[in-house]
Amino acid sequence: MSLLTSACQQKATQAAAPAKRPPVPVTVATVTQRTIPIQIKTIGNVEAYATITVKSQVAGQLVKVFFSEGDYVKKGQQLFQIDSRTFQEQVKQAEGNLARDAANAANAMADARRYAELFKAGVVARQEYELKQAAAKALEASLGADRAAVDNARLMVDYCAIYSPIDGRTGNLLVKQGNLVKENDTALVSINQIHPIYVAFSVPQNDFQEINRRYANTRLPVDALVNGQEGRPIRGTLTFADNAVDPTTGTIKLKGTFENGDNRLWPGLFVNVVLTVSQQTNAILVPSQAVQTGQNGQFVFVVKPDMTVEMRTVTVARAVGNEIALASGVSPGETVVTDGQSRLVPKAPVQVVKTPNAGADGQ
Repeated sequence: MSLLTSACQQKATQAAAPAKRPPVPVTVATVTQRTIPIQIKTIGNVEAYATITVKSQVAGQLVKVFFSEGDYVKKGQQLFQIDSRTFQEQVKQAEGNLARDAANAANAMADARRYAELFKAGVVARQEYELKQAAAKALEASLGADRAAVDNARLMVDYCAIYSPIDGRTGNLLVKQGNLVKENDTALVSINQIHPIYVAFSVPQNDFQEINRRYANTRLPVDALVNGQEGRPIRGTLTFADNAVDPTTGTIKLKGTFENGDNRLWPGLFVNVVLTVSQQTNAILVPSQAVQTGQNGQFVFVVKPDMTVEMRTVTVARAVGNEIALASGVSPGETVVTDGQSRLVPKAPVQVVKTPNAGADGQ
């Protein structure tokens, strides 16, 4: 009877004892500490370094176009030729007037010199002497006007040949060969300077004070990332900060300058922009997938030496690539769970199935 009772009591005790929880398979990573960049990420728009709209300074027929649409042209390269025959005739006319007045002026000067000698000798009256002197000065002054007319006529001939004022890429040809153009009215083509080139972007006013403080003393790097080429950032420098905050958005406009030697940046293109403002030393980093969000805020699961987990509330400082910098909650060297959190509760046993490279920042 005692043996039967003892067996029954043992079975009852085993039934009452809770079943041991099996370990949860998880992936983990080690908390690291290093210097990280403090960056601002936003969207930017590529702008030409300079945009020139080419117009004719004279009216006439467009008789020759020396480039094709979309060509890269150099400063001083001829782009257009306007019919110059009318202006060449005006040059000849102005030169003829100059020659005529020069002859008249020479004769008047000779008369003035003769009458000056006669006046000294008392042969002619002062009035006649003064009239000859005035006539000579008037014709001498007309020579200046004639020379200006010749120079202006020659300038009109020069204006018939239109040259590129900058190095840049031409756009759509707006007036075809054979058409008449008006003086300072008809746009012929636009030229965008793309070497170097700007990327314009805006940052919140709360970030600007730190940017402005460092911008005054150093060249802040700016990276532009073209869609589909995120692994190949284009490096430039911050070169412009607007003189006022936009009151409607609370942001301020900045510009970075890029050499753009490979032509990956094109006017009008939207790019992702990363402005590096400064660095943070001794930052505590965990993989971004380690940080979870719960009812009480953000937390991580820390693996303790006895292979159970502890839930820790953390404070996120900033994202750095595929990692997150934490202001509090964990210490360097601790182990955090990066995959398998959905099956975890505090003090749950775990089994590590994979440990990725903890030092990679994913950038």
